[in-house]
This record gives sequence, C-alpha cells and structure tokens, in this order.
Amino acid sequence: MRIVGLTGGIASGKSTVSNHFRSSGIPIVDADVVARDVVRKGSAGLKKIVSAFGEEILLQRSGELDRARLGEIIFSDPERRRVLNRLLAPYITRGIIWEVLKLWLRGYEVVVLDIPLLFETKMNIWTNPVIVVWIDGETQLRRLMERDGISEEQARDRIDSQMSLEWKRTNADVVIDNSGSLEDTRLRVEEVLLQDITMPLTWKEYGISRNGCFVSVFGSGFIAFLAYSIISMARK
Repeated sequence: MRIVGLTGGIASGKSTVSNHFRSSGIPIVDADVVARDVVRKGSAGLKKIVSAFGEEILLQRSGELDRARLGEIIFSDPERRRVLNRLLAPYITRGIIWEVLKLWLRGYEVVVLDIPLLFETKMNIWTNPVIVVWIDGETQLRRLMERDGISEEQARDRIDSQMSLEWKRTNADVVIDNSGSLEDTRLRVEEVLLQDITMPLTWKEYGISRNGCFVSVFGSGFIAFLAYSIISMARK
C-alpha cells in the first residue's frame, strides 16, 4: 500500500489539491475531519480540552466546541497551542490509522493522508512521498486575509503560529506550487498523479497491501508445503 503524505500551510491551497486527488479517484484521509470527530459533543477528546481550557470554549446553548473561541486562544498563545496538540494527538492519530485500515481492508492500494501537521506530528515518517502545497509569502498573506476577512496583523499571527512553509518545502519529496492560477495547479496535480501517486507499487508497497499480504501468506504456505514434500520424499 502506498501511503502518500499531503501537507502545506494555512491558505496555501492544500484543500484544493486534495479535492483534485479525490476527484481522480484517490481515497483521502482528512485529518481535519478526524479532528472534528474526536472533539464532538460528549467525546473523550472534548472532555480533555475542556479540562485544560475551561468551559469558555463551549457554546452555551449546545455544549459543543466553540471553534472560533478556541482558535482565538491558541493562535495568540504558543504554549496553549502546544497543550492542545499534545492532548488531541493520540485521538487523531488513532482515528487516522483506523481510516487507513478500513481502506486497506477494502483493497485500496494508494491512499493520501491530508494532514496539516504532518511534519509536526512526525507522521511524515509513515508516508512516501511527502507532498507539500507551497505558495509565496505575499500570496499566502493576501489569500488568508481575503478568505477569513481578518486584518494583516491577525493573518501574520496565524501564519507565524505554524511551522515555516519554506522549511516544509525543502523537506518535501514533491512540491506543488499553488501561487499561480487554478489551471496551473490542476496541471501540476495531474503531473504528480502520473509520476508519483498512481505509478505501479514497489515490491515493499505491494507487500503491505491487502493483496500482497494474502499472496505472502499463501505463498509462504505453499513454499512450506513444497519443502515438507521434498524432505518427506528424500526420507523414503
């Protein structure tokens, strides 16, 4: 099984690239979707962060997580952001592994993990290749301000709260430059699909796929049977 890592920075266009992959038939495990599930009302994850941050992060009427309020807290306080990540990381990691396992059982040979904190959580060690969606700093700032309707100072604070996109770019196996037009991005995604994602599996990747595991089990049994037969014949 080929497990591809996809990451980027805030407002870099990672979701656009992820949607291109999805529309091409590649299954996506979206860490943001998993993260929303682990903090749903009544979940152990939500109880953990309420214990750490207080009930001010809950919506009064529904008792669900107030994402806007939590965002205000963690974007302005690096230490509390680290606390949040540390509390939720085990739940999110288990959720991602479960989603990958379900796809493995269904026989998928390629899956893309769409994880904003791929490097920060060290999950890049489980993925190959690592794809980074990159844009230049000025474009990132402008797009973030336009998308969220926030001031330049707020946008810079949010960008600075994340790992450097330039660092991610230098540590990527594949870079998709999303600074240009949507058509430019689409063409680059098509290129990456052909060259890095849908190419034939390596022997190692095939070996950990569902079909490869079945072949290994039955192949080992057949070899053992042959060896037993040869030994038995030699003793006669």
